[in-house]
Order: sequence, then structure tokens, then C-alpha cells
Amino acid sequence: MLTIIAYDITDPKRLAKIAKICEDYGVRVQYSVFECRLEADRFENFWLELQCEIDPDEDRLVAYKICAACARQIETAGCMANNEKAVAYIF
Repeated sequence: MLTIIAYDITDPKRLAKIAKICEDYGVRVQYSVFECRLEADRFENFWLELQCEIDPDEDRLVAYKICAACARQIETAGCMANNEKAVAYIF
């Protein structure tokens, strides 16, 4: 399943940890937004790992789960940053 992860982390050290975890599971599409294609059990491990790093009183994590039919209809425009790699997904 495609999941979009977005975050707002107030502390720079926690921010770096969250970004590193997200890089291990998905592709950065914006500064604090990642696309992750994960099976349900792998997503649960990822989500728990993220929750262990945040301060729930100061930080916010959001996971938008997108069904396969909707994922096929995603549209993008513009170019990617030089350090990003294009990723192709086959459904």
C-alpha cells in the first residue's frame, strides 16, 4: 500500500532521526514528506519506530494511506531535485 508520511518535528535532533528512519522506508518527495510502499506489517514496524522518536506534546506525524486505485491516479508536475532519484512502481 502507498502511504504518504508527513511530519512536523520541533527539535533538530529528533528531526534528523525521523528523516533517517523515513529514508530507510521510503522516498522523499518534499522536505518533510515521504512516499512509502509497504506491506501492512512492515508499515506497523515503521510507524512504531517513528512514534518512539517523537515528543507527542511538540511533534506531529501523519500517515495518509492511499488505496491502489487512487495511487494509480496520482499526478505530478515539475522536476525533482538533483539529489532525488526517480522511482517507478508497477501495479
